[in-house]
Amino acid sequence: MEKKILILLFCYLVHFASAQLRVGFYDSTCRRAETIIGQLVQKRFGTDRSITAALLRMHFHDCFVRGCDASILIDSTKSTSSEKDAGPNLTVRGFELIDEIKKALEAACPSTVSCADIITVATRDAVGLAGGPRYNVPTGRRDGLVSDSAEVNLPGPSLSVPEAFPFFRAKGLTLNDMITLLGAHTVGVAHCGFFQDRLSNFQGTGKPDLTMDSALAARLLRTCGTTSRPLNRDPTVFLDQNTSFIFDNQFYNQIRSKKGILQIDQQLALDRSSAPIVSSFASNKNAFQQNFANAMIKMANIQVLVGKAGEIRKNCRVFNPKSRKGF
Repeated sequence: MEKKILILLFCYLVHFASAQLRVGFYDSTCRRAETIIGQLVQKRFGTDRSITAALLRMHFHDCFVRGCDASILIDSTKSTSSEKDAGPNLTVRGFELIDEIKKALEAACPSTVSCADIITVATRDAVGLAGGPRYNVPTGRRDGLVSDSAEVNLPGPSLSVPEAFPFFRAKGLTLNDMITLLGAHTVGVAHCGFFQDRLSNFQGTGKPDLTMDSALAARLLRTCGTTSRPLNRDPTVFLDQNTSFIFDNQFYNQIRSKKGILQIDQQLALDRSSAPIVSSFASNKNAFQQNFANAMIKMANIQVLVGKAGEIRKNCRVFNPKSRKGF
């Protein structure tokens, strides 16, 4: 009974905080905020289309640890290790774009726009530029005061659907939300180390993973080999082998054809609980894009700080001086 009350209280607090976010939050305090963010994202996208995948990953990794509070942006110090330096976050990138946006916003509207909102809006804009849905996103988040690498616990690439779903359910997301959000892999890449075992010695069998198309496995083996490498020398491959920089629904068609790169991706098409949703998205691009917009808005509401909670950082990489004791 006590556990049920705590769960209901948590849901109420999440709903209360989310309700304080609103579309156009900065209309009266920094009217050009979203325009400035959009222009700088478009500039970067013009020279690097992979920024869409980078921002999606950053946003996901931020929201799944302490909520969407930009805690992933904090740099470690000599005495403390921040989220940025946790193993799952070592391949997260795009931080310099967030810095550039923050600098421009501080010049236009000092101490007004949070780093958490910058990540949320920049990700939304990058998805739209890549051909994905364009949607209004509520703003009004504030930045967190804690960033601890020990708190980073994210679903790994080798999980089954039943193993991965509890990570999402704990954040108030549904199975449909999980399948939809993993569709972001339509524009992503993965280091060989995340799936290398599937190519030649799956789970110690001495054979490739039979759930992967044999021709794809052979091709990837030529790229990845059988020897693990340090992360900075580990090759990457596209998770969507066909339309790698376009935000579409082809990811779902590929995993239905046994061409999922990551084990969790392939499992989406095989598990009885997720396969029908995968089939629906594979045949209906509009359904996927609408569901994706809804799931992104929902994810961006996870454990947000609003009102007088947290702070508005001057520099996204460090807490404001008065708050350093909280780190």
